[in-house]
Amino acid sequence: MTRGRLVIHGHFYQPERRDPFTGTVPAAAGARPYRDWNERIDAECYRPNAGRGNFAHISFDLGPTLAAWLAEQDPTTLARIAADGTGAMAQPFNHSILPLASSRDRRTEIRWGLRDFAIRFGRPADGLWLPETAMDRPTLRQAVAEGVRHTILAPWQAAEPEIDTRRAYRVDPGGGKSIVVAFYDLALSGAVSFQDEATVDADRFARDWVAPRFSGPLPLGVAEPVVVVATDGELYGHHKPFRDLFLQRLVSAGSDVPDRGFDVVPLSAVVREGPRLPFPLARVREGTSWSCHHGILRWSAECPCVRDGRWKAPLRAAFERLAGAIDALSETLLRAAGVDAAVLWDARDRYVDVVVGATEADAFAAGVLGKTATAAKRGLLLGLLDAQRWRLAMFASDGWYWDDPAREETRHVLRCAARAVRTLDALAGSRLEDALLDDLRLLSSSARRMDGAAIYRAALVEVGQPAQ
Repeated sequence: MTRGRLVIHGHFYQPERRDPFTGTVPAAAGARPYRDWNERIDAECYRPNAGRGNFAHISFDLGPTLAAWLAEQDPTTLARIAADGTGAMAQPFNHSILPLASSRDRRTEIRWGLRDFAIRFGRPADGLWLPETAMDRPTLRQAVAEGVRHTILAPWQAAEPEIDTRRAYRVDPGGGKSIVVAFYDLALSGAVSFQDEATVDADRFARDWVAPRFSGPLPLGVAEPVVVVATDGELYGHHKPFRDLFLQRLVSAGSDVPDRGFDVVPLSAVVREGPRLPFPLARVREGTSWSCHHGILRWSAECPCVRDGRWKAPLRAAFERLAGAIDALSETLLRAAGVDAAVLWDARDRYVDVVVGATEADAFAAGVLGKTATAAKRGLLLGLLDAQRWRLAMFASDGWYWDDPAREETRHVLRCAARAVRTLDALAGSRLEDALLDDLRLLSSSARRMDGAAIYRAALVEVGQPAQ
């Protein structure tokens, strides 16, 4: 038996449920007895895990959209999580699938996520959890360029068919630098996620499931093997009642806990300390993710993971055309106002400070344009940046995850698109929303027998907005 280190990683995330027009979270009947799903999951998962001190012992990422909700609705829990955030990693801001994003969008998403992390946790992030662990070399290269040192991937995302997951690796994404990648243990992660009988007793799980991973021949240079268990964080108390108690017992140490032959550490400690020999080089399978065995088809086309994915490609194409039109028209408006269009993109990368409330909007605009800029120019820039905020949000992965575009997740990203396009149409006197509706008619919900334009209108009426 070799003494090893166990890393438990929790991916804590909730989509942006706040209505883009009002900033409020609509009530959800399915979340009863709570008002909405955020309130219910907070009560069942985030608050009890924070109260038990579990965040102090695990590796985790806290999605920016979840952090923003906690900051408003449960700041005490957010403060506890931040105080125990030694093992915390950042996450791109809107949980979009980065390999499907443009280079400029993925840069903004990563920069916003890293900045949000620094604001919440009071330090720069070393690690970055990629949404759905979806990655390609350009995404990894962009993360490295922003100072990210490590991430976590699924074992099938390694190019080697049977990679030894008891060690971390280096991946070369190009550009002369590398990123450390930990591939999680498939069997253990699956057991924690899906096998209730395996997690009835944390001590037995440690003895019968975890400890055997540290026995047997080890790769050259590995004195302390590392085993990573990665799951959705909501598993601990929400998806699985009482699983927060299992987690507390598994990661705790004390006189009543037997020596299990391994230590529980955050992944950041493993990366920071490094091995006796350099992390070996590994290759990755680009365009892959942890929740779709067909690469990233689930968010872009017809995928065997769902019953009906025929609507996904037309929706993505509609949003990409809308994004291109918003970008081009925004640059035109700025140039007409005598402002270099390049200013927009530098400002967008920093606009997250306004989004999270760290900077007042008018002061931000004055800082970008100069104190002598007119109120009209400042207002134009802020309007364009607000359109960009929601144009980025409309690509959140949740909108494409399921098999029916009439679900709430897709209706929400449609509302984000509406906020973006209506903001720009109001500024420019344009009719981009008409073009969006034409594109949305190319997709349909087979279950509801509605085309995308009808779903769009219904989604807006639900939140009291006029349908075109």
